[in-house]
Amino acid sequence: MSEDKSDPIRPDGVDLNRPSVARVYDYYLGGTANWAVDRDFGDRVLSKFPLLRDIALSNRQLLNRVVRHLTKRGVRQFLDIGAGVPTAGNTHQVADETLIEAGATPDVRVVYVDNDPVAVAHANMLLNREGDASRQAVIEADLRNPDELWREAIDTQLLDPNEPVALLLIAVLHVHQPDADGNDIGPESVARFRDLLPRGSYLAISHITDEAVPEALSAKLAELKRMYDESSSSNAIWRTREQIAALLGDFEVINPGWTWTPDWHPEEGGPTTQPVAFHASNEAVVWTGVGLKP
Repeated sequence: MSEDKSDPIRPDGVDLNRPSVARVYDYYLGGTANWAVDRDFGDRVLSKFPLLRDIALSNRQLLNRVVRHLTKRGVRQFLDIGAGVPTAGNTHQVADETLIEAGATPDVRVVYVDNDPVAVAHANMLLNREGDASRQAVIEADLRNPDELWREAIDTQLLDPNEPVALLLIAVLHVHQPDADGNDIGPESVARFRDLLPRGSYLAISHITDEAVPEALSAKLAELKRMYDESSSSNAIWRTREQIAALLGDFEVINPGWTWTPDWHPEEGGPTTQPVAFHASNEAVVWTGVGLKP
């Protein structure tokens, strides 16, 4: 597909023959790190499932609330995997705002991770322009190789492997993570990350489920999966709530436990947050929880 004249400059090696999950998600959120191929696909999806944009926004607001809550709990290191493009309201901005509101000096360190070169290129551009190299970095790495990703994150010298880290896996694991044989190894990778995290660390997960959602949305989720499987760069995988909860292993699930995204500490919304209005929480179709490593 040809590029639109309004498209951003294409980084080397970017495939524009198929839409990218990360870039389409950026489009749903109103970002600019996407191309015509991504927007065309996103528009086709939204024409069939218009609620998906609100679902994406609700998931983004969840990320912000998780960061606020964990910052208040004393977390000063975040590893944001599958971060996409750190647009407005990104992890380091939310953490800094939370500390400033409390009258404290911002000292949170964040390493962003993505395996999409577009996301990494845009993140680097944004951080170079507006960030603080002593507290924020972005790396291109793949969660299917946890040890290598962890090593690269530590090599930034922003994360102390002996101190608690908040690992964010927000809207990542419902994207198929294939090994060389095509088998999904997302849960295996998460298990390894649980081992790598020091004691006192947190693991935050959000994941689409087709269990216990409104009946009208079940068929739409099936169609959504079909569209992603047939047209995008990555397949989709919906898990049951029990399967999603298992991703935290023996971590202690902090209050309020496993919930739909709108119900996870709604009081943690920032001063400019505009909550998404669902008729019922399960319309968000994303199940979320945060665990503490004992």
